[in-house]
Amino acid sequence: MNLLAADRGTLERHLPGLDDALAAVPLLDLERPRSGALELFRERNGPALLVPAEYGGKGASMVDAVRVQRALGSRSPSLAVATTMHHFSVASLVELTAMGSGFEWAVLAAIAERNWLLSSGFAEGRPGQHILSPTMRGVPVDGGILVTGVKKPCSLTWSMDLMSASVAVRDPRGDTDRMAVVLIPADSAGIERSPFWRSTALAGAESDQVSLDRVFVPDACVFHPQDGVAMDPVQARGFVWFETLVSASYLGAAANLAGRVIAGGRGSDDDRAGLAIELETAAAALEHVATVAPTCEDHQVLLARALYVRFATERAIERVVMAATAVAGGMAFIESPEIAYMLAATRALAYHPPSRAAAVGPLARHLAGAPLSL
Repeated sequence: MNLLAADRGTLERHLPGLDDALAAVPLLDLERPRSGALELFRERNGPALLVPAEYGGKGASMVDAVRVQRALGSRSPSLAVATTMHHFSVASLVELTAMGSGFEWAVLAAIAERNWLLSSGFAEGRPGQHILSPTMRGVPVDGGILVTGVKKPCSLTWSMDLMSASVAVRDPRGDTDRMAVVLIPADSAGIERSPFWRSTALAGAESDQVSLDRVFVPDACVFHPQDGVAMDPVQARGFVWFETLVSASYLGAAANLAGRVIAGGRGSDDDRAGLAIELETAAAALEHVATVAPTCEDHQVLLARALYVRFATERAIERVVMAATAVAGGMAFIESPEIAYMLAATRALAYHPPSRAAAVGPLARHLAGAPLSL
């Protein structure tokens, strides 16, 4: 089948054997907690996908990463979502390295060499607050900060080697807090992990609870973004990676349902071609963002474009999964619990930050000339 052929080819080129290994395991087995999918990803050096070649990584482009995530999403939505969080953290580290902040290159080299996985402990975005408003707090001490707080859900809770997180650090010179982005080893004293995720959908992403109680983070692992109303450039470009890759992951999951209809010859030519038209148009839009990102100097314009495409992809996925399940028919729904599962899993793109309701105001103001602040 030609649907996703280019994406599977890209996955095979970067992570040889992973697609076949995932295809050999039933979907619902892959989607369970501790399914082994993340271990398969590690075994193929998947954590190094976005680490630049000069630090021992695979140096995949954003376009290739979009295709890899689309292919993974079609095999295991949980794996695609979990690895998106890792890639988001790695891409942000790469952006910091490009700015010459200092310590990031050593972390990137360790990720590539040791196959470390990074969880993302950023806030999920709450009404009326900045998308990166921290849920954790930091207190300055000699040589670093002490971090306390809870992140739930936190993907890769049980498999992470490092945690990246946003923290509100008390400013000893005044009453205001200063935001920081920190890197915390998962085995640090004061970190506790506990169950949180109760849904069967995307259970394999390990989105449980991580609690921190006065966890020491050295100054070398603390980054302070630029102050101001609009997003810091590193934050903005990191979120371009996130919005693009998470959209590709769920688009791949939608392609799983469409592929069942196409492979089974269900419906009319117009039904089957219509599914591909929706999927491939959204994929082309995501790849366009990925193509222009490396050379776009206006990070706010780039983030706005990524958000336009993310929300368009969200709607395309809704149309595809509803059409595909209708064409597949009631007996297919009855006989295959995988169809009901994918219906639920694909809907979860709407729950990733920012929500459409939270983003349309800032986007409308940005269109009228204001800075983009989420």
